[in-house]
Amino acid sequence: MPRTIGLAAHDISCLRGGRIVFQDLSFQLGAGEALLVSGPNGAGKTSLLRQIAGLLLLAAGELRLEGAGPDAVLPELCHYVGHANAVKAALSVSENLAFWADFLEGDRAGLERALAAFGLIPLADLPAGLLSAGQKRKLALSRLFAAPRPIWLLDEPQSSLDAASLRLLDAAIKDHLKTGGIAVVASHTPLKTKFAHKLALGKERVS
Repeated sequence: MPRTIGLAAHDISCLRGGRIVFQDLSFQLGAGEALLVSGPNGAGKTSLLRQIAGLLLLAAGELRLEGAGPDAVLPELCHYVGHANAVKAALSVSENLAFWADFLEGDRAGLERALAAFGLIPLADLPAGLLSAGQKRKLALSRLFAAPRPIWLLDEPQSSLDAASLRLLDAAIKDHLKTGGIAVVASHTPLKTKFAHKLALGKERVS
């Protein structure tokens, strides 16, 4: 998996239902860097992540991988965790992770690490439908380790997490960046993660 890649956005715009959500956004992220995306509801935080993930078309502009080789495809290097946890209630915790490892062409050998990353080993055999909201969120985030990819796209990842789980989330992002990964995080709530760049949607300001 490439670990020296960069992600660049050049004058990208988003149009939803005939309305301009944002326009002319540009940013550049190198290996080991994170971008915090903030802004009020409706400013386009989720839309931006979905554009990077290849789930929503750009209205204008360009998203480009840097240093990934001519055959690299941006969505295939991204791991998107949205608002919905996408947990299969009838499957156990470990079976959910195995499903996502197979679906995303990950390695089942990494399932133990995925369970450990968010403290889910004691719950591995429990049906996911019995999990609390916070536990379901941790299961969704554990997919990041079941099928590792260099670019993490996290939409309000801290939703439903308690203080201890937030520390696990911060540690996971920190470790990902240390190994050269990239993270784009949409959040209303401050995280301890050191963000190299911040983007305030609604104000279209990048720092």
